[in-house]
Amino acid sequence: MLQGWNRPWLGALLLGLMGTLVSGSDFQHHHYEELVRALFAVQSECPYITRIYSIGHSVEGRHLYVLEFSDNPGIHEALEPEFKYVGNMHGNEVLGRELLIKFSQFLCEEYRAGNQRIMRLIHDTRIHILPSMNPDGYEVAARQGPEFNGYLVGRGNSRDIDLNRNFPDLNALMYYYEKTSGRNHHLPLPDNWEQQVEPETLAVIKWMQNYNFILSANLHGGAVVANYPFDKSRDPRIRGRTTYSATADDKIFKQLARTYSYAHSWMHKGWNCGDFFNEGITNGASWYSLSKGMQDFNYLYSNCFEITLELSCDKFPPASALPREWLGNREALVSYLEQVHHGIKGMVYDENNNPIGNAEIAVSGINHDVSTGVDGDYFRLLLPGTYTVTASAPGYVPTTSTVTVGPAEAIQLHFYLKAAPKQNLNIKAHHGKKNLSSTKVPLNLGPR
Repeated sequence: MLQGWNRPWLGALLLGLMGTLVSGSDFQHHHYEELVRALFAVQSECPYITRIYSIGHSVEGRHLYVLEFSDNPGIHEALEPEFKYVGNMHGNEVLGRELLIKFSQFLCEEYRAGNQRIMRLIHDTRIHILPSMNPDGYEVAARQGPEFNGYLVGRGNSRDIDLNRNFPDLNALMYYYEKTSGRNHHLPLPDNWEQQVEPETLAVIKWMQNYNFILSANLHGGAVVANYPFDKSRDPRIRGRTTYSATADDKIFKQLARTYSYAHSWMHKGWNCGDFFNEGITNGASWYSLSKGMQDFNYLYSNCFEITLELSCDKFPPASALPREWLGNREALVSYLEQVHHGIKGMVYDENNNPIGNAEIAVSGINHDVSTGVDGDYFRLLLPGTYTVTASAPGYVPTTSTVTVGPAEAIQLHFYLKAAPKQNLNIKAHHGKKNLSSTKVPLNLGPR
């Protein structure tokens, strides 16, 4: 893992100089078998920095393949953040699928060409790319093709379930906890949740449980805008009106959305597809309220900050449009990925320098904590500023430090916790994942 995100990069210039020139012949729509061949071709071309793994199967048995980029594929390195891109959640919204295939090829090609910016990203980040979360829906949409595809044909999985309305509804619980000073992160899943979701949704949730993702984006189509949480309104009783539903990290989410929008060739201009979004960004609930969506679930269940990228007016653009779309999104895909390296990160140790997993990291003034991974490392996305940060874990005395975050690479801030006297062990209730199963959800407010 290399160090040093401390100097600005001339992003678009570097990519323009180092990027392989693309032509229309490089682009096509990929059916499932073609997608699999494309991913394995990248892995064959760059075997030492890539790994392919499956997170599960679709209803019809298709693998949900992920292509990983890392200087040590298959291994989590302490203090190296995990990032993911997810495409084609709605089967008929295909641009994200094709962009992520091309992005995978691009990362491999640029690494081999010695592009320092891409080499640094792959050395310092563990990147996971899921080009298609809904391969069954894609095949339904692709049978009609770009010219005749209906607005909803192939949107859902093979059971016609909308996967972006299929995650456990943790917003209702969060909004209840806001009124009762309850938990503010890693909310518990309802009983029997595995029986309540589709196989594709189950696979993604298990994926999130197995990897400590820090930043993510979910690629959609049908509009051109960077959409950030919350998607679900706090007051759904207001009919015909939309209300802004902010997270505790509203400022950083706005900045993440702006990063993609302004690096995109035209998203930031605002007027797209007959709609206007100032700066090319929007709060999800301010646009329209959505329940059981994936981006809200990421924020409320894990350490991961996710936004939803609506990338094209046409849900299934013709192959001839793909080169322009790639050039319009290429720099944005790289710039957004680089945002995972901002804020603070560090280790939490005990007095014997043993890492403490599942410790909590709280930032004063931001009512959303994060937790350490199994290796004791944590990552907290933050804007530049001075913050008071507290680390705590069951059986230890909390420790607080003040840190100033700059605009460049993440500041390292480590914590060393002393064991609490035995009589004080029960003073602070632990809110880690291990105790989530005992948390009771109010019947009238629990996930649906």
